[in-house]
Amino acid sequence: MHKVIHSDNIKSAIQARGWTQKELATQLGVTGQAVTNWMKGTDFPRPDKLLKLATTLKLEFGDLVQLPQATQPVVAFRKKAGAKTKDEHVIKAMAMGALLKALVPFLSAVPQLRRQVPDPSTEYAAVQEVVSQVRKNLGLGEGGVLHYEQLLSEFAENGAVVVPVMWGALQNHKNALHILLPQERVTFIFLNLDTYLEDFKFWMAHELAHVFTPQLAGKDEGEDFADAFAGALLFPKELARTAYTQVAGQPKAHEATVLQAFAREHGISLNTVFQQVNGFALSAGLSPLKHAAIDIHKMRNAQRGKLVSETLFAPLPPSPSAYLAAAERQFHSDFFQALSRMMQAKQTGAGYIQQVMDIPMQDALALHGELTR
Repeated sequence: MHKVIHSDNIKSAIQARGWTQKELATQLGVTGQAVTNWMKGTDFPRPDKLLKLATTLKLEFGDLVQLPQATQPVVAFRKKAGAKTKDEHVIKAMAMGALLKALVPFLSAVPQLRRQVPDPSTEYAAVQEVVSQVRKNLGLGEGGVLHYEQLLSEFAENGAVVVPVMWGALQNHKNALHILLPQERVTFIFLNLDTYLEDFKFWMAHELAHVFTPQLAGKDEGEDFADAFAGALLFPKELARTAYTQVAGQPKAHEATVLQAFAREHGISLNTVFQQVNGFALSAGLSPLKHAAIDIHKMRNAQRGKLVSETLFAPLPPSPSAYLAAAERQFHSDFFQALSRMMQAKQTGAGYIQQVMDIPMQDALALHGELTR
């Protein structure tokens, strides 16, 4: 679908500031002709310029881009410590989503029959029931160790395209990004490989919850359910019960040792184990663990392991060919194959890769060169 700028809204915002289009171009760091082309609908700003346009004029995505409501991308970010996603994060992700629409026809066939949680609830018993069924579908018992590779089939079977990216070891909104295209019924899941191994599965499980609950995508309720689902999927009730039994009535130091052992065995964060064991205790009317959350965070931060990217590639950064091979073989992603097909059919340039992946142009050029060999 062709995207155009809401020129009337931009004109009004410019006039309210007493600017000309040329002055707006100066503020954005682009040519006056670029702004003219946007206003005429003959060109569309890149996500970074769309973001700057939004923040400069204090307009939301819907005020900037002419797309029917039913076709607008829906984005979801994993929250950190209850932090709210800032408007600029949403605008940039929406712009990426609008551009991804052009890639959809080049994807392999997307399944139409999908698993969904009809009435998602964060109530303890309800979440445990959902994750128990998911674990069964994955061939896992209540005590089995869940590996992130096992989650990939669930994404593929439910119309979600995994896009492994290397965004740096950021600890905010760029750990994972979920973009749902409702009209196309396709979801893109961007997973940051520059993430600690013990956190990576949690973020994958969090994104899987969004895939199962498209009706909550982009809403706070969806984020809350996704967090509850991810923790329970990685460390369900029976494991939490076992851990609690081992620490009940024991010294505080023993409690820490047991929780750390479970975290290592399952390759997950110490915080996830702590939260799930405490959740079990609360649901059963038992006393909480002796440690406070702040103690657990300190212990976890003192024992960080490797990043996923460090386990996949040596040395870092990987060559374009190694990166693309990992995306296909390790993550079963059709994203880059679709990009290659699109480039052959439409002569798509590196700028498109840079925009839809939110990566530096130098990296986009390297990927473009590899994909068009």
